[in-house]
Amino acid sequence: MPELAEVEFYRKQWDVGLTQKIVRVGVHDAKRIFRGGRAADLKKNLPGATLLASQTHGKRLLFRFSGEQWLGLHLGMSGKLRSAAADLRPGKHDHLVLFQARRTLIFSDPRLFGRVRYHQGKKKPEWWDNLSPSILSSKFTLARMRQRFHERQVPVKAILLDQSAFPGVGNWMADEILWRAKIFPGVRAGDLSPSQLSRLFRSARWVCAEALKIIGERFADPPASWLFGQRWKRAGNCPRDKMPLRKATIAGRTTAWCPRCQPSPQPSEHRRRDAK
Repeated sequence: MPELAEVEFYRKQWDVGLTQKIVRVGVHDAKRIFRGGRAADLKKNLPGATLLASQTHGKRLLFRFSGEQWLGLHLGMSGKLRSAAADLRPGKHDHLVLFQARRTLIFSDPRLFGRVRYHQGKKKPEWWDNLSPSILSSKFTLARMRQRFHERQVPVKAILLDQSAFPGVGNWMADEILWRAKIFPGVRAGDLSPSQLSRLFRSARWVCAEALKIIGERFADPPASWLFGQRWKRAGNCPRDKMPLRKATIAGRTTAWCPRCQPSPQPSEHRRRDAK
């Protein structure tokens, strides 16, 4: 599933069409990615409009067109953006195609978990402006993050995967953040100490910033010093101490961690906390 950095990379694939007009729009309007019924508006109103700007927020993208038009995309599990020659013949998974004079902008999604949204108006659509603060924004503060974790009796991994709390963070980024913060993924969120929360905050912002530089710019894999490369292996080792990683399903997702760097709290430790 595309995460924050991959989404940024895909945004740039459509930036080649900036300042250029849309000549024609092709859609597979019966597909579920157009739930909401705006496919007809896209075909009718976007031709003749110029692509003016683009931005991302977590796993979402927003494209602004002339004529006070806005196109919102969510890539879901398998969505991708790309550009191609103007004479492209769309494939069966190319569900939204914006034809320009010199190129074509394509949104493909084989598994159809993504979404296309359309809005007309001077201001950004409400469904965009009401999104939670991005992790790298000044509004994403340690105090705000602490409120999300306060007395929550769910694994910390689950909070990191909550898009209303950590926009753009998916499975591998959550594991990377927890590994760098030296926190066991299954520990209850409400049991984290102030020092652990501070480490988690710093780790989340660092991982997001570096991922954007590495993956968002050139779609490259992070360096060997990251957990990233090892967590995908059947028998991966911790990049720090070469300890074999452990894997389990936590918060519904396959999770990797180092038992030495991220030790699980002892049962007696939980009992002491429950007694308070």
